[in-house]
Amino acid sequence: MKKDPTNSHDGACVAVVGAQWGDEGKGKVVDLLASHFQWIARYQGGHNAGHTVIAEGRKLILQLIPCGILAPGARAVIGNGVVVDPEALTREMSLLEAAGVPLAGRLFISQRAHVILPYHRMIELAAENAPGRVKIGTTSRGIGPCYEDKMGRRGLRIVDLYDRDLLRAHIENAVREKNAIAAALYGGAPLDAGRMFETYVEYSELIRPHIADACALLNQAADAGESILLEGAQGTLLDIDHGTYPFVTSSSTTAGGACIGTGLAPTRLTAALGVTKAYATRVGGGPFPSELNDAAAEHLRQRGREFGSVTGRPRRVGWLDLPLLRYAVEINGVSSLIVTKLDILDGLDRVPVCVGYRLDGKPCDHIPYTVAEFERIEPVYETLPGWQTSTEGLTRYADLPSAARNYLDFVAGWLGVEIGMISTGPERNQTIMVPESRLSSLLPRPAAVTV
Repeated sequence: MKKDPTNSHDGACVAVVGAQWGDEGKGKVVDLLASHFQWIARYQGGHNAGHTVIAEGRKLILQLIPCGILAPGARAVIGNGVVVDPEALTREMSLLEAAGVPLAGRLFISQRAHVILPYHRMIELAAENAPGRVKIGTTSRGIGPCYEDKMGRRGLRIVDLYDRDLLRAHIENAVREKNAIAAALYGGAPLDAGRMFETYVEYSELIRPHIADACALLNQAADAGESILLEGAQGTLLDIDHGTYPFVTSSSTTAGGACIGTGLAPTRLTAALGVTKAYATRVGGGPFPSELNDAAAEHLRQRGREFGSVTGRPRRVGWLDLPLLRYAVEINGVSSLIVTKLDILDGLDRVPVCVGYRLDGKPCDHIPYTVAEFERIEPVYETLPGWQTSTEGLTRYADLPSAARNYLDFVAGWLGVEIGMISTGPERNQTIMVPESRLSSLLPRPAAVTV
């Protein structure tokens, strides 16, 4: 069935991308927008990224299953670009079912997604802690080594779990190789191939009802005029190609990665929404030009509860970096920007914003290409007046303090892109839709609930 051309909202295919280093609040955004869409698809990453959703006082941290699964009637897809740890996935499925969220007929897992196995975790943990290695700050959950095997054409896909002979041979060969590597380089303890095979046969049966040709499902949905929301993990500046390499993740986190990770053609995308905090944070090592290491950093960290949703690690904190944000807007073709955690800046008498850099003492008009350049740059700030009143929970743009509106106007004007939505707290209803923004026209009408 083809889409109805009389309804311009039909067939919307919108990507939600992080515009910083991840942790921008995409979970809340996707959860909030999901009621407008019939399909929500995750397109990259693994269970190293947690999307925290708080609704009606209930807190859920989802790592693999798209948080849009919480929208009644919506269908959730784990795309081929995701690397799946069956242990983590089945645990998450149990968590949702215990919370009363139905999964039957609503959760679909691409048969082309690659599988994380215990030796991936073993190798990553050993390598990250090896003497003399530059620490990237990974979560040691096997994400990188799984992507390495994928690109090395020696990976195991979801569909391969159901060919028992292939699965047994793959595990035996891989364990033999990985045990030798771990013993020689890191002194790691060996893994048991037989036990691993039996365990993953059990996992495969638990997820079997949800395995599908996700690419075909999504394309058929698009042909029928159904709306699709594409959900990424991490952020633009952690993209394997476009991020602060080598301090990046192992996949394509940008809007372009949404096509690779789902099988939807670039011509299907109707918009990209960029999500940024009102300030900046980063987890793990790597460049962070506007990073703070003073009392202001601790104030923002504690007030914003800036600790990893998966790892609990304290996040590095800094002021908003507009040159990096402009780069993310450009890379993703951001149509509308969504600003989260504006309320965390409440009470500050001044709010610095990075508007440029100096490299070796000279003005620098480009994003540095190397870590060495990043280490030598100095941020140039413009300081804006703060607002010493609460914005927490506000839902109308007109109710924001004038200084807060000026701050948002400054950011939007500098970037040349609208701010269409503002989050003023973790709950769904603590959100402002900016009047007359183009964001509402980019979204389909709320999806009908199917029973």
